[in-house]
Amino acid sequence: MNSIDPSSLSVDPDILGPIDTLPAPRFDHLRRLTDHVGLWEHARFTTPRPEHGYCTDDNARALIVVCRQPNPSAELIGMGRIYFKFVEDAALPQGGFHNRRTANDSWGDEVGSDDSQGRAIWGLGATARLGPEAWMRRAALDLFDRQRDFSSSSPRANAFATLGASEVLTGDPGNAPAQKALSRWADHLQVSDDPEWPWPERRLAYDNARIPEALMAAGAALGDDRFVEEGLRLLEWLVTIEANDDHFSFTPTGGWARGEPRPGYDQQPVEAAAMADACSRAWLLTREGKWRDNVLRAAGWLIGRNDRNVVLYDHETGGCCDGLTPRGPNLNQGAESTLSGLSALQQARMVA
Repeated sequence: MNSIDPSSLSVDPDILGPIDTLPAPRFDHLRRLTDHVGLWEHARFTTPRPEHGYCTDDNARALIVVCRQPNPSAELIGMGRIYFKFVEDAALPQGGFHNRRTANDSWGDEVGSDDSQGRAIWGLGATARLGPEAWMRRAALDLFDRQRDFSSSSPRANAFATLGASEVLTGDPGNAPAQKALSRWADHLQVSDDPEWPWPERRLAYDNARIPEALMAAGAALGDDRFVEEGLRLLEWLVTIEANDDHFSFTPTGGWARGEPRPGYDQQPVEAAAMADACSRAWLLTREGKWRDNVLRAAGWLIGRNDRNVVLYDHETGGCCDGLTPRGPNLNQGAESTLSGLSALQQARMVA
């Protein structure tokens, strides 16, 4: 398929039906984006674009999605092996990872961005706990242990790494090196005392809900109620900021600060995935129904409960449009967006 009629994706919000009748994750399009090396980063509509290569970011995200899937098929486990091998190949001897890999199988950087390092650590932590095969869990933990000296000033990089360490500790609460690394990474997640703007940055940016989620994860893993309370408070504020009546109106790609108009565009599926993850964690910690409702609302953003009333997730293939623009969906279905759609729907099924 090389084109999609945007008008066919428009949805009347009055006929969407109950929000908890959400589609199941499907992995057909993810398979289409995957070859024997890894996951292609970009697509033109539904067709992979090899000229843009691969990135460790997306392969680590894909590992998390595979690890979360209950009773994965043999095909999905095979895809997980490919993603893990990609992250393993990206690892540097002294710690850290390459991020950019070209179609001719060469690395395009000496070391990846801080965010890509954090996401790789997160993917390894998830695999160490939930990897579908025993060898993968062992290998992921060994590789995670080589990243304990990771350091960054980026709130999101620290949030991603914190989520990875919390996964390790969930599976092995007595892992002292992971506890030490988690404490150090979580200490970089600051919350302001300003009740009107508790966010640790002057403006919201991207993958926003990862910061409160990481605070909650750190608190639960370390038995520190302060972290949990700060994470819940920050998430409550973010939900209020990003709500528009009965749906989410996520922070646009250019970010948002007080006084700027809403809604903003382009909005991206990665925000829905982050919000679903954070609210799911809040629900698990508190069992308050509002958090379950917000998981479903975040996933509902993908199927038409958004500012343009358009569907972004293809329930037949599992592909997801790259963004929500003022004119409707960005019809390209790249790796980040597709993984974000799958992740949000996984969380919705978990809390339903």
